[in-house]
Amino acid sequence: MTLYCGIDLHANNSVISVIDDQDAVLFEKRLPSDLPMIREAIMAFQNDLPARVVESTYNWYWLVDGLMDAGLDVRLAHTGAIPQYAGLKHGNDQTDARHLAHLLRLGILPEGHIQPREQRAIRDLLRRRLLLVRQKTLHHLSLQSLIVRHTGERLSANQIKSLDNDAIADKLAEPIRLGGQITHLARRWHEQAIAMLEAEVLKRQEPFDVHRAFG
Repeated sequence: MTLYCGIDLHANNSVISVIDDQDAVLFEKRLPSDLPMIREAIMAFQNDLPARVVESTYNWYWLVDGLMDAGLDVRLAHTGAIPQYAGLKHGNDQTDARHLAHLLRLGILPEGHIQPREQRAIRDLLRRRLLLVRQKTLHHLSLQSLIVRHTGERLSANQIKSLDNDAIADKLAEPIRLGGQITHLARRWHEQAIAMLEAEVLKRQEPFDVHRAFG
């Protein structure tokens, strides 16, 4: 008998649901985020499970890697592409886990890419860079807005970048001057942090062989 397993992953627990080819639930339990416990629960059905599907949440690395290290076939569900079950009036964690197993059984599970673990650190650094760029832009615009609001002077992006604490002190009176200087320091800190991340990514980036890629 072929069985199908869906795992609805959360921050500190997971719901595991195992169904048969008629969608009958044979096992369903909420377990803490403990790899040995989850693995033991799944291994009880190992001989009948061709694969297991894990919901693609922000914290899937440890679970997917741990199950794959045990030699298990694991699929990562592409959460954003999963159609809602039309017959489901009231959803919960149990029905979510069953739905994942159901899609796996039908062969219509939208799958996410399980990026090799050695590449994930670079991807996560780039995500941090993106976050810092957004925050730096917010501080930049905030300082620009503060100056134009209090002085009527609208500075260009390059003029904002060239400011230092003394220049801000010349433009803004107390007590708002401190707010401008702190915003400037925050923008500068983000700029430096971005440069550090970029240097680390470039240091670890593998050389790109153009001839091998296009030859």
